[in-house]
Amino acid sequence: MEHKIVITCEERGLWSLPVKKQIRTCIRAALKLEKINVPCEINVLICGDETIRALNRETRQTDRATDVLSFPMFELTPGQPPEDWTEYRDPGTGLVPLGDMAISYERACAQAKEFGHSAAREVGYLTIHSVLHLLGYDHMDEGAMKRQMRAREEAILAEVALPRD
Repeated sequence: MEHKIVITCEERGLWSLPVKKQIRTCIRAALKLEKINVPCEINVLICGDETIRALNRETRQTDRATDVLSFPMFELTPGQPPEDWTEYRDPGTGLVPLGDMAISYERACAQAKEFGHSAAREVGYLTIHSVLHLLGYDHMDEGAMKRQMRAREEAILAEVALPRD
């Protein structure tokens, strides 16, 4: 399946090609394992804490930096992709625009150090986490929805060889 993954970096040269490759690999794996059988478009912004803090303030009225923000285009049911994607497709491109994500690379590096694993693993996790949000998953409760999302994250991380250390 050929998905369109557009990655924009806030500062040229600050983010490496391996990070972009990691993001693409994780998005493709998440979509495949979630059985998304149509070509999709996802936009990714790689930014710093200042930018993600501004986005968080604008969109969630929370004035602090965070690691990742997800902006789904549609309200989907977790684990149950539509059988017919016709109404979701962009007529101009034929792609399903699933939504956008913003990842603070600054926050990802700090969390990687805190958790004792690589920045690549943290960026991979945040990417997968965000894709699942675009597909309707949520973790706002401490119950079944959160467990469902965590189980999917772990399965996808294992698929891309980024299990928890």
